[in-house]
Amino acid sequence: MKAKIDALNWKILKSLQENARESFANIGRKVGLTAPAVGERVKKMEDLGVISGYKAVVSHSHTGYQLKAIITLRAFMGKLKPFLEAVNSFEEVVNCYRITGNENIIMMVVLKDQFHLEKFIDKLIQYGETRTHIVLSDVVSNAPIRRSDS
Repeated sequence: MKAKIDALNWKILKSLQENARESFANIGRKVGLTAPAVGERVKKMEDLGVISGYKAVVSHSHTGYQLKAIITLRAFMGKLKPFLEAVNSFEEVVNCYRITGNENIIMMVVLKDQFHLEKFIDKLIQYGETRTHIVLSDVVSNAPIRRSDS
């Protein structure tokens, strides 16, 4: 079921996406509501599944993962299901999507260096053909979902 999100809820969502730890009082000052009113709206959006959780954004480079790559996988016959069952155990994978087109999978991975990348690709080749793209820099990262009136 699609939830109806009014203009005030969009403002609250914008604030929470920028800083999930911001107090309801600060958000309320921005949107013209009391802290309890913001809290009620947030709780309702959580209950409806509009807000599905909160997390800390961790800097990969500050934790020893200096290399970021996008890897696509074109699964061999009969290897897609085993890959889907195994992918959650790969510590390098930050995001993984099943996609349409010539490849079946696209992943964002973080790695310590090119040697770590080589070992990770060696782990993947049992499932299919890979294509690797090294990320030079983030142009847009973790952009908030914005209101669209279309």
